Amino acid sequence: MPLSETAVIRSRRVVLPDGERPADVLIRDGRIEQIAEHGSLLAGDQHLTDLGDTALLPGLVDTHVHVNEPGRTEWEGFATATRAAAAGGVTTIIDMPLNSIPPTTTVAGLEAKRKTAEGQAWVDLGFWGGAVPGNVPDLEPLYRAGVFGFKSFLAPSGVDEFPHVEAADLEAALAEQARIGALAIIHAEDPTVLDSAPQQPGVHYRDFLASRPADAETAAVVRLLDTARRTGARVHILHVSSAAVLPLLRQAREDGVRVTAETCPHYLTLAAEQVPDGDTAFKCCPPIRDESNRDALWAALAAGEFVAVVSDHSPSTPDLKLLPEFGGSGDFAKAWGGIASLQLGLPAIWTEARRRGHTLGDVVRWMASGPASLVGLTGTKGAIAVGHDADLVAFDPDADFAVNAGELHHRNPVTPYAGRTLTGAVRTTWLRGRVVDVAAEPFGRQITRPADGQITRPEETQ
Repeated sequence: MPLSETAVIRSRRVVLPDGERPADVLIRDGRIEQIAEHGSLLAGDQHLTDLGDTALLPGLVDTHVHVNEPGRTEWEGFATATRAAAAGGVTTIIDMPLNSIPPTTTVAGLEAKRKTAEGQAWVDLGFWGGAVPGNVPDLEPLYRAGVFGFKSFLAPSGVDEFPHVEAADLEAALAEQARIGALAIIHAEDPTVLDSAPQQPGVHYRDFLASRPADAETAAVVRLLDTARRTGARVHILHVSSAAVLPLLRQAREDGVRVTAETCPHYLTLAAEQVPDGDTAFKCCPPIRDESNRDALWAALAAGEFVAVVSDHSPSTPDLKLLPEFGGSGDFAKAWGGIASLQLGLPAIWTEARRRGHTLGDVVRWMASGPASLVGLTGTKGAIAVGHDADLVAFDPDADFAVNAGELHHRNPVTPYAGRTLTGAVRTTWLRGRVVDVAAEPFGRQITRPADGQITRPEETQ
């Protein structure tokens, strides 16, 4: 359907902000113009798609994706990542400032990414900036250039060109981000705790888990919250794996600290007890923890303590994962840490959410409207609402399928979900009213942080 035409999408299960109900959704010029009673909009010369009992969801918003291009395109790239996103019902991604070369720590680095991404995106695409030692003068220019905020690591990132911040670096970066009104997103593990943890190489997952203890997350969050209190910065804790940090976040919010947190599908659907020896597809940092911790994360999610569930899609080549089936050693200590799951997040979460009594509306809140709100896209993305972009997903919540890693659109066929049976299949994805056909030409757009060109002062965001 050309963008200028109108269309009606009809379903008996449309997931709207106020609940799920039968409805007709009228699309004109790429936006949702009307939401009407089921069957009330006559097709006429409009294109009608009747989904029957297949659910209609808003396109998901994934604010935590490592595309890795330019520089490490053999790990992943804009074409492969955005095809995977579209196939998984994700219509907007925000790309992390590493593991690309150059990283997005300067305006020049941002422009290198934008130039490389031109004409390659099957979904809409935005960018995070990076806050690293010594680049405080770059933060305001990057923010004015449209990045959605700034990522920092409190422990080594794994790549030399994106160093972690020490205490003085963190203080300076958060003070500057508070001044310009930017969101700070933080990988929170404490390097001192990590250095003192037992380091036992080998194929046993229990040894790797002991090397990244929950105490490392707790210590890092304590330090971050203390700095956020002093600077007034708005901070967001990335990929929370340990439920032990949740009471700290609750108390900080009660004290007036502006802090939010996210978690990821792998922490909610996988457990340490399930990880086979040598299966380094499961390695990520912070690590997948035990079943009781997973249950506590679900309880926190149900209670509204996480604003988003996002992928932290961080793939690499099979040789770096050291997988035995690719001739590797299966050594968890030496393998690259990152989970490839961008195409599978929605069915993975739905499989477990349904088992625990949650609804499609819950999943939409966690994976669409919540992430959209985090990055300021509430008025255009993450909901089926009048005036929003017609980013939509036809989702069959009852369809089961077995994950074949070789059939995914990710550049490399590595995922811990390989061989698992998941429930829920994406049938069609629409981006601004147009069906996304990953075999055709891409038409995703590059998006920037919503702003009027003025730096927002912290007192204006209280």
